[in-house]
Amino acid sequence: MEAAVSTAERGAWVLGVDSGGSGLRVALARVGDDGAGPRHRRHGEVVEAEAVRTGPAGIDAEHLLAQVLPAAGALLAGAGAEGVDAVCVGAAGMATLGGQLRAELPGAFRERLGARRVALAADAVTAYAGALGVRPGAVVAGGTGMIALGTDLRAWRRADGWGHLLGDCGGGAWIGRAGLEAALRAHDGRTGGSPALLARAEAVFGPVAGLPGQLYPKAERPAVLGSFAPEVAACAAGGAGDPVALGILERAAEEIAASAEAVCPAAEGAEVALTGGLFRLGEPLLAPLRAALARRLPAASVVPAGGGPLDGALLIAAGLTGGGRDLPHDPALLHVPV
Repeated sequence: MEAAVSTAERGAWVLGVDSGGSGLRVALARVGDDGAGPRHRRHGEVVEAEAVRTGPAGIDAEHLLAQVLPAAGALLAGAGAEGVDAVCVGAAGMATLGGQLRAELPGAFRERLGARRVALAADAVTAYAGALGVRPGAVVAGGTGMIALGTDLRAWRRADGWGHLLGDCGGGAWIGRAGLEAALRAHDGRTGGSPALLARAEAVFGPVAGLPGQLYPKAERPAVLGSFAPEVAACAAGGAGDPVALGILERAAEEIAASAEAVCPAAEGAEVALTGGLFRLGEPLLAPLRAALARRLPAASVVPAGGGPLDGALLIAAGLTGGGRDLPHDPALLHVPV
């Protein structure tokens, strides 16, 4: 992906890092000018399948560096570059678990990569930057969890992203849990149950009486719950979709739209983008979501996401090399040490 940068040092090398629950990606880009204004062009990418560890002190800075530095070295060698001018790391949990990263990464990147500027961002911020760039609006990042982030370019507003026990309303784990509850209601003969969802739950997990044992002891409960969200969407699809599954997705759409409404700037023409694997559930979720967004945010425009979180990390890093307008800095969400 090429992305516009307002003003930048031509020829600067920048590194973007996207660290999440399914692994880590590192990309190298060069800031240049294609005649239409400053841009960054990606030169290479490395994917690490192992997710960065989280311990009692938060996200493990040493483990992240052990993955990023060799990947960066390989990318720089392939590009014939000696170092990078700026780095942006976007990490899941940065806002609440990123203390060790904020303490250790800037110095490590200066020493090992020559980086003069470093940005440490929550993954929701890099998702925002990848989806909308440096424009006011709101981005809903949906996967197993769900968070909405908005800005008027002066400050950030966040809604949800509180995890599967306290929130993430409308996300994949929320949808999957609601679908499994409806399956268990049908199993018990209680009202609100869905025989169609019961059949899908038994096909995926086996006898539903064994579900608690497959869920409660596991640290990856959100992922197990989220794995059932596509089954809910499949039951809801078609002209004669299961009414209980349809109802679950309609409630999910309302929750997602409520979070978008809570963070979206009030200005006419503000943009809203949806990003993340949740929205690959397709029309059973997207149709009620479009309707809910139109009711709640009639002055906003729903637009396609321009790119993903790694694109956003590169965009933020490229922005550090010039004097153009940036996304708002924030101690927890987008930390740029002097």
